[in-house]
Amino acid sequence: MTAPTTPSTAPAPTDDTTDESTDAPAGQAPEGALHGPVIAWFDEHARDLPWRRPEAGPWGVMVSEFMLQQTPVGRVLPVYEQWLARWPRPADLAKEPPGEAVRAWGRLGYPRRALRLHGAAVAITERHGGDVPTVHAQLLALPGIGEYTAAAVASFAYGQRHPVLDTNVRRVIARAVTGVQYPPNATTAAERKLARELLPEDERTASRWAAASMELGALVCTAKNETCHRCPIASRCAWQLAGKPEHEGPPRRGQTYAGTDRQVRGRLLSVLREAVTPVPQSVLDRVWDEPVQRARALDGLVSDGLVEPLPGGLYRLPLT
Repeated sequence: MTAPTTPSTAPAPTDDTTDESTDAPAGQAPEGALHGPVIAWFDEHARDLPWRRPEAGPWGVMVSEFMLQQTPVGRVLPVYEQWLARWPRPADLAKEPPGEAVRAWGRLGYPRRALRLHGAAVAITERHGGDVPTVHAQLLALPGIGEYTAAAVASFAYGQRHPVLDTNVRRVIARAVTGVQYPPNATTAAERKLARELLPEDERTASRWAAASMELGALVCTAKNETCHRCPIASRCAWQLAGKPEHEGPPRRGQTYAGTDRQVRGRLLSVLREAVTPVPQSVLDRVWDEPVQRARALDGLVSDGLVEPLPGGLYRLPLT
């Protein structure tokens, strides 16, 4: 989702990453043949995003990774810039109550990410002197940091060699290397193994490959209406060479929002974000007509630590 904070004008990898003589199974692109063209394309076409600039630093990269999970770039940009202006370092966020993180999260969705980012900021401040750790294992040990986010921060912020598997990268690898239209619904051990095998040996090249393949999936090798004529590896793509066969796996999961508990939770949180004092139950009851679903959504928010109940039927964003 993000890219290294080094400028995108870096030279393309040397010949050892673009050797087209690498053996590969029939119908698959040689692994090394993909790196050079994709990175060269990225150097020319990468979007100028604030978390890709050197001044973003590791904290800016981490914030972007939390915000970009299941959320489009266009929605993230204004919230990201406001967040970094208010909390330019982890310690700045750690000093605030977690409810302020939820408030500032706005309408990005999946607001538990705000609590997790706040928890990570507290841990960074307490364990690492306020600096985002450079060691992958230390990143993984932070609250709210999973396999993907730890690898992304280590790669994009520090230029380290890690497989970074988001939805876009998984789709590029599925098509270019294994010749199928879509990856499995959930990341598999086989995907992780293949991603590790695809990593260039050189750390800088590996981090560029992670960013470049992610951008290729976001802009060209998209889930729908892919633009193969713009793809730098179309002539080597196993899926393209096989005639772009239709997906044969389990049905792809679609996301719905209208009428779901997610929508109700969002409306309840919207009222609480805008309130400067605790909100009575009667005010929250107005946001959704169906009482059972409304109560279930509110209970879920309390259980997730996003809402704090108070005596007298009052509710607020969490202070602790």
